[in-house]
Amino acid sequence: MAVGKEIKTKINSVQNTQKITSAMQMVAASKMRRTQQKMTEGKPYSERIRGVIGHLANSNPEYRHIYMEERDIKRIGYIVVSTDRGLCGGLNVNLFRTVVRDLAEWDAKGIAADLGLVGNKAGPFFRSVGGNIKAVMNDVGETPALADLIGGIKVMLDAYESGEIDRLFLASNEFVNTMTQQPTIRQLLPLDPDEGEVYKHRWDYIYEPDARQLIEGLVMRFVESQVYQAVIENGACEQAAKMIAMKNATENAEKLVDELQLIYNNARQAAITQEISEIVGGAAAV
Repeated sequence: MAVGKEIKTKINSVQNTQKITSAMQMVAASKMRRTQQKMTEGKPYSERIRGVIGHLANSNPEYRHIYMEERDIKRIGYIVVSTDRGLCGGLNVNLFRTVVRDLAEWDAKGIAADLGLVGNKAGPFFRSVGGNIKAVMNDVGETPALADLIGGIKVMLDAYESGEIDRLFLASNEFVNTMTQQPTIRQLLPLDPDEGEVYKHRWDYIYEPDARQLIEGLVMRFVESQVYQAVIENGACEQAAKMIAMKNATENAEKLVDELQLIYNNARQAAITQEISEIVGGAAAV
């Protein structure tokens, strides 16, 4: 029964794959809890400094940093945060499509873009679509250090300060819940005045010891915190998406095994029926 043996081999192969995807699902679930905890720990600081910057961008400080100055847009930049590994469903693809659509809108206005890429998956994609890549930060890992990101961030910040780009955006996945990860593009530079009700009136501050020293330190901490939080949050999105993808793969493998088992049983039954017919036919001939 050659057909039956072939089907049995396929069943064993699918069952082995199912064991792997099930194990990967459990590993992703464990990692997701850790990355979620890290994301949750960093969020209060990230949101608080964003609020301070929202006040500051609406104020009239004694010293106005270059990151606070609006200028005519001739060229833009993106920091795109992707994952280091695959097998996480459409997480990266959805983000890349969002960025490509945004790039197309700017391109229609005659405005080109430079890219700073975080994670292994972004590089091959944007090279294939012809993106102008200025910086690449690969292998950021599951617990990235800010020091590992500084180099790539500085390339984009230097481009902004020198006037090569006039606006800088941060593109990453936002963790909504375990089932939902939302591609998001936010303006990083120039500092975007917060439009919330509490920020609409003008603010005046008294700076100690010096407005320039404080504002320069604050805006740098803001940029670093936003990029770092985006990388951490994207890591949580990766593990959540991977857990769901592996769960779906495991369930699909189980369905496939059931279908193959049914085909195998039918083939086996047909072979047995044929053997009985041959025996009966042989006995009748005698």
